[in-house]
Amino acid sequence: MKNGRNNSGFLFLQDIALVAISILVAVILIQTQVLSNVLTATKESEMIGSFVAGTFFTSIFTTAPAIAALGEIAHANSVLFTALFGALGAVVGDMVIFRFMRDRFSKHLLTLIGHKGGVARLKALFKLRLFKWLTFLVGGLIIASPLPDELGISLLGFSKTRLSLFIPLSFTFNFLGILIIGMIAKSMF
Repeated sequence: MKNGRNNSGFLFLQDIALVAISILVAVILIQTQVLSNVLTATKESEMIGSFVAGTFFTSIFTTAPAIAALGEIAHANSVLFTALFGALGAVVGDMVIFRFMRDRFSKHLLTLIGHKGGVARLKALFKLRLFKWLTFLVGGLIIASPLPDELGISLLGFSKTRLSLFIPLSFTFNFLGILIIGMIAKSMF
């Protein structure tokens, strides 16, 4: 048991380091305007620009510039095409996040709660069908919103969502979120 605690502690520190590196890279991308230049350069081609901006739409560190780019693309072009290709890009970004976060976050939570009765109750809660559908719905709504997809994907990890279900869920909710962004952008100008 002691070895398991050390291993989970190491994984937790590894995740913290990964987040810290991601923040550093995001700050560098924003400060040097590399991300802004990439999104602006691809904005001319609706499909490519929407796909690239959709990919960046998924992460907490790149959501804001991606929303701005998707809004500009939707304002100048078709809102439906922007949402379609943006959602395809967002699925790619979400799959990368899903691959790394799906199981690790729930394992960390179980480790933090403790090893006695609390874990057994939490596992029983996770197995309830209502809990699975609730986390599925809330995770999808978070993916659709400008909130970080990492949070929604972690919730989907709790409900042990399979990849075959995750992909259409990610596409649908990202499509709806980008569609709303596009409609707001069209109505504001």
